[in-house]
Amino acid sequence: MLIVRSDDDQDHHCLELDSAELILSWERPERSRFVDIATDAAGLGEVIPPLPFDRMLVETVHEPAYVEFVEHAFSRWKDEGHAASAAMGFGWPARRMRNVRPDSLKAQLGYYSFAADCSIAEHTWKAAMASAAAADTAAHHLAAGARSVFARCRPPGHHATSDQFGGYCYLNNAAIAAQRLRSTGMNRVGILDVDYHHGNGTQDIFYDRGDVAFCSIHADPMVEFPYFLGHADETGRDQGLGTNLNLPLPHGTGADTWFAALKSATDWLTGLAPDALVVSLGVDTFMDDPISQFRLVEEDFTEMGRRIARFDRPTLFVMEGGYATAQLGQNIAAVLTGFAGTS
Repeated sequence: MLIVRSDDDQDHHCLELDSAELILSWERPERSRFVDIATDAAGLGEVIPPLPFDRMLVETVHEPAYVEFVEHAFSRWKDEGHAASAAMGFGWPARRMRNVRPDSLKAQLGYYSFAADCSIAEHTWKAAMASAAAADTAAHHLAAGARSVFARCRPPGHHATSDQFGGYCYLNNAAIAAQRLRSTGMNRVGILDVDYHHGNGTQDIFYDRGDVAFCSIHADPMVEFPYFLGHADETGRDQGLGTNLNLPLPHGTGADTWFAALKSATDWLTGLAPDALVVSLGVDTFMDDPISQFRLVEEDFTEMGRRIARFDRPTLFVMEGGYATAQLGQNIAAVLTGFAGTS
């Protein structure tokens, strides 16, 4: 298994509003360090750096004005004299408000985001570029004949929509990888999101398209972030009708229920016959994750990898969530070794 990663995320920190307190985000630099240590120890395969950031590709997934905003938001924030170490929105265009892009930076921070759990700091853009480039590079290698590639992406991406950041995500790495695979001539790409939280951004990007099939197994959005997307009746629209599947599960879900949902997901994907599979690999389904409510254990992640391997498609894993930081590396490595058959 090829591993693509960069250290350009290590200076990226963000703040989030949690229970009426502004705290350092759960999405921290040490997450990637623990994953690197564990995947190196597992001996999964060669580690390579990403190719340069391909802005043109990214702007086929995200609106160009949004990409430009994320790139320059922090420098604008400092130029305006704000003392806070991160730029964050505090007003959003809610129901019965107009969908207009204001001139004010503070207003644009709300216009281009959907939650107060995600801020833009000095090194955010550098980290987001490296993360997107890792996913893109992994897709290049998969298209060139690799059976499996792991893009160790930080920050994660599956909550980023075509024009909004949130959920610790700025550029949608899984969507960028899928778009690259499509550009190489693949007729259809499947995306399987196994993160605890619904991949609302990925769904948003491909909801009208039939060439990328999206399936997500996640906590019920009636009680869990992102709340306003990820329900079972969301099945796609226009050309994408029938190529979106959500499998929401209740708090406390354990292995038996979760793996039954995985079988439903892979059976559904098999019927759509994708040429390759992108896995949004969040391991915040772990029983000790501090912000999640599922009950999987390390052995379940090994089995997850084995079952995804049975789908028998070229597979690209993109790292998403997982916030039990000390166990994150072992859980990611368990999925990858299970898939590779080295456990």
